[in-house]
Amino acid sequence: MDAMQRLEAADAVRRLWAKDGTLFTDEPEAQARAGQWLGWLGLASAADPVGTEARDLAVIAEQNLVDDFVLLGMGGSSLAPLVISRILADAPAHPRLHVLDTTAPAVVLDVLEQLEGLSTWVIVSSKSGTTIEPLSLYAVFREWMEGRVVDEPAGRHFLAVTDAGSPLDRLAREEGFRTVFHAPPDVGGRYSALTPFGLVPAQLVRADTTALVESARRMEALCRASGGGNPGAALAAFAIDAREAGRDKLTLATSDRLRPFGLWVEQLIAESTGKHGTGIVPVLETTPQIPTGFRADRAVVVFRFEDDDKLASWADVARDEGSPVHEIVITDPVEIGGEFVRWETATALVGHLLGIDPFDQPNVAEAKEATSAIIEGRQHAPAPAFSVNGDIEVTYGGPLKTPAAHPALAEALDPLLDSMKAGDYLAMLVYLPEREDLLQPLRQAGRVVEAATGRAVCFELGPRYLHSTGQLHKGGADEGAFLMITAHSEEDLAIPGKPYSVAALWRAQAAGDLATLAAHGRRVVRVDLARPEPQLVRSV
Repeated sequence: MDAMQRLEAADAVRRLWAKDGTLFTDEPEAQARAGQWLGWLGLASAADPVGTEARDLAVIAEQNLVDDFVLLGMGGSSLAPLVISRILADAPAHPRLHVLDTTAPAVVLDVLEQLEGLSTWVIVSSKSGTTIEPLSLYAVFREWMEGRVVDEPAGRHFLAVTDAGSPLDRLAREEGFRTVFHAPPDVGGRYSALTPFGLVPAQLVRADTTALVESARRMEALCRASGGGNPGAALAAFAIDAREAGRDKLTLATSDRLRPFGLWVEQLIAESTGKHGTGIVPVLETTPQIPTGFRADRAVVVFRFEDDDKLASWADVARDEGSPVHEIVITDPVEIGGEFVRWETATALVGHLLGIDPFDQPNVAEAKEATSAIIEGRQHAPAPAFSVNGDIEVTYGGPLKTPAAHPALAEALDPLLDSMKAGDYLAMLVYLPEREDLLQPLRQAGRVVEAATGRAVCFELGPRYLHSTGQLHKGGADEGAFLMITAHSEEDLAIPGKPYSVAALWRAQAAGDLATLAAHGRRVVRVDLARPEPQLVRSV
């Protein structure tokens, strides 16, 4: 029985839209928990998902000549607005949205240097209201704003998106934020694209939220249908049939303008399915020339515009080479609203087919706790095994053996690369500023490894991935080989009210994940650079 037949036999689509938690587990307590996270179903069909308050606030921002919005968030709080702003509102006619989902000091400083206090509003987004990254950066931005706004309270330049009653909700009211938007309590972060987490920033940067929601509404109607005509069910069945044929690396290739959408899909798939030793590994293809010659662990989803003949031709080549291909074709960028619904529906149904709860993330908290323990001195990451050229330290974790001799850097990676077997993937966990002069040499190195070995290579920016693929890395199957690349920052910022700095937090997040991966027996090598300079990166 194939996956679509199993969905039909289980009456899965109807049960999903009925918000039936029994779809995901036989355990009564777990059923109740799963059922409490299904509030994302039908969001677009609500009376007004955007809301009058968000529309009115956008008018006030325009009247106040607000040119820049800074969003402080991680994972589900940041990726949907990042996608919407880059695909629908990345033009001079729109205000700029700076999404800060990093603790890299150089990136934070770079954003601050682009801003003027009077024309800047800051959005602090966290469902729980306790996420360390946005709260730490809020303290930085609040102090910065206090020094630049004198004619009105600095708090009027801040707004929050969070759950009602959360610590962030209380902080925002105590510190005079302009407003607080409450998220639906029954919608998890990675399913929150059509809640205030995604729609408030989209409205503020003047994206066409009306058309976005209308696209989502049309897709909701389609995804309620039974059978193969249901776009969400068809995508879920494709992914599961491929996985059961040994093709668990779901490779997403997109038209250029749609490329940011992959970051949102990556989190949704990895964090929802990567647990209890199972999962689907999302692989984002970002090469200028999309590669061919995939091994038998790949399935391909092509997400393209109707007139993208190059990508359509490549899809045909991939099919001819034996890779299963599922094409999603749109005519207008605003149709990403519907794609949020398609992929959310598909992921929930994949959870049913895998026999897991797609709404929890049991391993994410581990790295968070390890970060806190390292900052507070209660825990230490594995010690470096040796240094190369006196300024690059190499650390091995998990089952990897330290070489008897201290090799050159290229040979120092051999224990990791040699450990890879059929079906494994390489994840490059990169803690560097998001600057192409630093990242492009590493991306190219990943392509070389992929071409030479045929293994899938995932390129992940830290700490962003901790709230995304980090769940899969620790909770999924033991198929990952992890190369962590870190650097000492030459710049730093104090975090008001904290005994540690932004750079210390950034370093602790990498060290915490290294310790957690090693504790799970994952194969991991850390390469720690003395400085994040391009010439050092190129030597990796």
